Amino acid sequence: MMFRVETVILATLFLTSCTLVPSNNTSPPAELAPTGKLRAGIMYTNPVVAARDAKTGELSGVAVDMARELARRASLPLELIGYETAARMLGDQNADKWDVAFTGVDPDGDGTLAFSQPYLDSDGTFLVPDKSPLRAIAEVDREGVRVAVSEKSTLDLHLTRTLKRAQLVRAPGAGGALALFNAGKADVLAGVRQQLQSVKAKNPDARIMDGRFMVIAQGIALPKARAGAVAYLNVFVDDVKTSGLVAQAIERNRSTAR
Repeated sequence: MMFRVETVILATLFLTSCTLVPSNNTSPPAELAPTGKLRAGIMYTNPVVAARDAKTGELSGVAVDMARELARRASLPLELIGYETAARMLGDQNADKWDVAFTGVDPDGDGTLAFSQPYLDSDGTFLVPDKSPLRAIAEVDREGVRVAVSEKSTLDLHLTRTLKRAQLVRAPGAGGALALFNAGKADVLAGVRQQLQSVKAKNPDARIMDGRFMVIAQGIALPKARAGAVAYLNVFVDDVKTSGLVAQAIERNRSTAR
């Protein structure tokens, strides 16, 4: 009887100790945060994933929640760094000012970045004045059509490769592209659907085209020289997606995308 009791106690202690260690509690590779602090770049011009408060500068959104969760699991202090343009983010990469960046995945970029698998997708589409003769996305790529786009954004990189006849008119940031459009210096505004819905809400005479010209996959980037950490990031992304954490973050931050 004593042997049986001791066996039960030992088995209970073993099972209890196992439950205290999460199955995904893998130590992060040194390449993830060489300085001992996770410096996370956040692109906040896509309202699907992040936003920056104009008054306080505080960052919020799905990407911010994911950065906090990544830092928590890696047991690292977190520093958030906001970016309005991909060009600024890439410039800071060269200056070693961030370790990971939550941004659009661009596998056809300049080769300086490595990317995790996407944790969510958003649509790139067009907004035009309601009186515009352009009715479908396929009609935009024609001679004489000027398309305003945020310079060196994921949208810009895609449209530069795919548009053959329309002219791209670039400006720093989504706000700059909108200013070109509002000033009549562009016929079409390229943007993320949720962002364009905010524009339309303030301009009832505008129209968002049906469909999309690209899917913007949102992932976690890091410098190519530290690509060894991609496997760790892929495990993280897979877990936050399958566990429902991404869906919960989207629901929690729904107001960010308005």
